[in-house]
Amino acid sequence: MPDLLIELRSEEIPARMQRKAAGDLKKLVTDALVEAGLSYEGAREYWTPRRLTLDIRGLTGRSADVREERKGPRTDANEKAIEGFLRGSGLSSVSEAQVSSDPKKGDFYIAVISKPGRAAEEIIGDVMPGIIRDFPWPKSMRWGKASSKPGSLRWVRPLQSIVCTFGTEHEETSVIPFEIDGIVASNVTYGHRFHAPGAIAVKRFDDYAASLEKAKVILDAERRKNIILHDARDIAFAGGLELVEDEGLLEEVSGLVEWPQVLMGSFEEDYLSIPSEIIRLTIKTNQKCFVTRKQGEETLSNQFILVSNIEANDGGKEIVHGNGKVVRARLSDALHFWKRDQGNLPDLETLEASAKKFGLDLRKPLDQRMAKLDALHVTFHAKIGTQGERVTRIRTLAGEIGKIVDADPLKVSRAAALAKADLRTEVVGEFPELQGAMGKKYALLQGEDEPVAAALEDHYKPQGPTDRVPTDNVAITIALADKIDTLVWFWRINERPTGSKDPFALRRAALGSIRLLLEREIRAPLIPLFRSAFRSEWAVAIASHEASIRLFELKILEDNERFDHERLVQEQRAAIKYCKNYLAEGHPKTIEEEYELAINLLAFFHDRLKVYLRDQGARYDLIDAVVTPEADDLVMIARRVEALTAFITSEDGKNLLVGTKRATQILAAEEKKGTVIADGVSEKLFRLDAERELFAAIAKASAEASAAIAREDFRSAMEALSKLRTPVDRFFDDVLVNDEDAAIRANRLALLRLIREATGTVADFSKIAG
Repeated sequence: MPDLLIELRSEEIPARMQRKAAGDLKKLVTDALVEAGLSYEGAREYWTPRRLTLDIRGLTGRSADVREERKGPRTDANEKAIEGFLRGSGLSSVSEAQVSSDPKKGDFYIAVISKPGRAAEEIIGDVMPGIIRDFPWPKSMRWGKASSKPGSLRWVRPLQSIVCTFGTEHEETSVIPFEIDGIVASNVTYGHRFHAPGAIAVKRFDDYAASLEKAKVILDAERRKNIILHDARDIAFAGGLELVEDEGLLEEVSGLVEWPQVLMGSFEEDYLSIPSEIIRLTIKTNQKCFVTRKQGEETLSNQFILVSNIEANDGGKEIVHGNGKVVRARLSDALHFWKRDQGNLPDLETLEASAKKFGLDLRKPLDQRMAKLDALHVTFHAKIGTQGERVTRIRTLAGEIGKIVDADPLKVSRAAALAKADLRTEVVGEFPELQGAMGKKYALLQGEDEPVAAALEDHYKPQGPTDRVPTDNVAITIALADKIDTLVWFWRINERPTGSKDPFALRRAALGSIRLLLEREIRAPLIPLFRSAFRSEWAVAIASHEASIRLFELKILEDNERFDHERLVQEQRAAIKYCKNYLAEGHPKTIEEEYELAINLLAFFHDRLKVYLRDQGARYDLIDAVVTPEADDLVMIARRVEALTAFITSEDGKNLLVGTKRATQILAAEEKKGTVIADGVSEKLFRLDAERELFAAIAKASAEASAAIAREDFRSAMEALSKLRTPVDRFFDDVLVNDEDAAIRANRLALLRLIREATGTVADFSKIAG
């Protein structure tokens, strides 16, 4: 069976786009071929900075003939119906249709449509231009003279040539000719831009890949990665060092070169006074180079690894020299940022009001940066307010959470005040990914307690399912306050995740909160915390008014316009009183909004919790059986799910499930019909021993289950309820629920409701499959 080789060669494709683009090419081409009636044995995609390649093996040479019968109207149908049938079937007259008889429906027309198969070459030539024109690049461009014409080809970078060959392994291959904006498909490609720029004629994939390698192009990206990694390790080891590995950088660098050459450069040791994180990011971000360290040590060395796309005649000396010059210049900038961040800001006198608001010490650099962040009114979100307002809210909420996790209140307050301070440092301005990490470093330099400094770094964590969870109570407190404030406020302004869109990473914030609560076993009821975060708006208003009063009082001392300023002070104090009374009295509208917001956000947490627990191996139906709309103790939910998972597979669990489902299904059916159910169970209406036995068993099981639940021993609660199986079975064997006497029927249904209520204290068994 023939093979198909496709290569789309262009100017350099951005490294971050290459892997996905190659996968898109494979999917688009194979889907189009299959839809046209062809099949294939296997397909594999390849990519380099200058080409996307697709190798399809065992492609059928022709699509199958198709015979389709299309049913039409009755033979005595009106003319318009028959004309529409003929037109849709491609027939010119009814004489070309067949007539079929149905004993019930009568005679009707059938069009037999035969479509002959098509050669694979014809199909490929038809589908490829459309695939190339409509290729899903995130960004694309037009170029050359044709770019001024409507509908001209757009590609990520100028497309230069197309290879499209087709044929069996033992026969001559043929070129499938098609043309796009003057680029005609052929069997000619080109090698390395500098080492082998000449034309190369190819037939099929094997000689194509071999010819490219001779022309200094390694087609397989994974092989390029392995070459870079192993050569980098070897060259570092030879210098008594070890490579600091970086999978993301390795992926990027392999997409920058077709013929990787690994070299080692160096910079002055004086730059090692810069924190390792800054050195690493500077060299990685600006020069796409790897850093090294001495074997067995954590601190970096002054040697770095670079990857060139050229096999230089001088062994790479000039390449190393040029990269070294740029690295040193970048590190010089980084050193400048690092030192400036430890110095005083020039406008300290303008920061006094902000410093008083947060209790900051303007003799300390990080405190100055926090005051500056507030004084500049740096916006967090246009509808949510400034970073300073957000820090005030986080600080207030952290005070509540700190009580739950038993964190030192003074350290919590200090950590909350400084949590966002490093956003105003020059290092974080240059490298935003270092936010938090630099906050910790600067905090330690100015003598902050270790828990406070650690909280500045860890309050962003965890940022994903594999990221570590903070262990210190102060860090846990600030991390929860930060995430809950974010979620509550984006919920308030109705900026919530929709479908796959989540621009503010709210799902990540919820999952991070869930991991903090579960993995650190924090029993924090979420609804009160959400409502506290909601009310923190008023705390911000109070703080804002108090800050205004201080400014007005200073103004009064500076000039003689006492009357106007004193009046403003009085207005501000009245506003503070209003805000405090609003909170203290519990304004009805605020209470209603708080609760609605909290329940809505809790539902979002439940959805994220279900995903988290399913990833841990829990069954979805068991999670649903435990979660109720107002269940806000996530640790309790997880424990219930764990106990239910273990119990439901046991014999007792199966018994409880069968008996309970039987009772609840009957009850639900009667409720749906509107059957009267007694408000309570009357023993006087019992007529059979099975009723009395079940009533007594429910009372005993409910009492035992309630006591076990109070101890949070859910397994014992379930075991107590499982004892209902025998009396429930006897009840259904001996008792007719729908008795002719309406009072007796209503009483027996009330007995079934007792079963549902008793088991409902543990889980909603109607939601459990099986």
